[in-house]
Amino acid sequence: MALSVAGVIEPTLQAAEIRRSADRPTGNLTAYDLYLRALAALFPITRERTLDALGLLEQAIVIDRHYGPALSWAAFCHGRLVSERWTEEPEISRRKAADLARQALQAGENDPGILANAAHVLAYFGEDIGAMIGLVDRALALNPSFARGWNVSGTLRVWAGQPDVAIEHVETSLRLSPRERMGTPLFNIGVAYFFKRRFEEAASKLVLSMQADPGFPPSYRALAACYAHMGRLDEAREIVAKLRSITPLIVPSDVQFRNPEHRELFLSGLRLAMGEET
Repeated sequence: MALSVAGVIEPTLQAAEIRRSADRPTGNLTAYDLYLRALAALFPITRERTLDALGLLEQAIVIDRHYGPALSWAAFCHGRLVSERWTEEPEISRRKAADLARQALQAGENDPGILANAAHVLAYFGEDIGAMIGLVDRALALNPSFARGWNVSGTLRVWAGQPDVAIEHVETSLRLSPRERMGTPLFNIGVAYFFKRRFEEAASKLVLSMQADPGFPPSYRALAACYAHMGRLDEAREIVAKLRSITPLIVPSDVQFRNPEHRELFLSGLRLAMGEET
């Protein structure tokens, strides 16, 4: 009961702080205000929102270069720019993402939010998945009611090839905070079901994920691959067409799935959806 209450209160308080900050003139903002404005700007994720949030976070870091939360979210933003090819200088953003994540860990090694963000970014760029899961486990030990931490843990478990654990952890996240950024948790559950080859359940979750966060490209990729493996090729190609309006990157160059069978299931589905031979 206590965990459920804490999980609901934390995002509610943060949302109130974001609304309060957003009403202030930009010239009067402190580093914390800039940080809150960045969170308000970032979700739901689009290229424009990511760039806006990153600009605010960079201002906060100029004010306080040891501001761990701002460093960790700036790392996240750079990671998103790379993952969706939303930057003309991906190698620079890739390097900045990893550097900022490590700086954030040095600034706040006992902050659950920093641990979760840094683990997500560093795992995306190829750091040892077991070590990154360890960082998230530490975040959850520090704050068991940390809903986003449970969702990040689900993400990393999907990447590690542990779909059952991923579903369990994301469902814990949703129990703690049912309305918290629904698109990404539903995406994680959908991909986990996809890797279990329970395609009907996967597709239903991925459709809901797209509806909750229509600017999130990974949902489109996973749904297109899922439809393709179900033999619903016309629908798969419709999803690919929608994806092209969001990002030029259809098949990502970096695929985080460490399990070779899972990676091939995903990529072969995308190739089918694009009308290519497998």
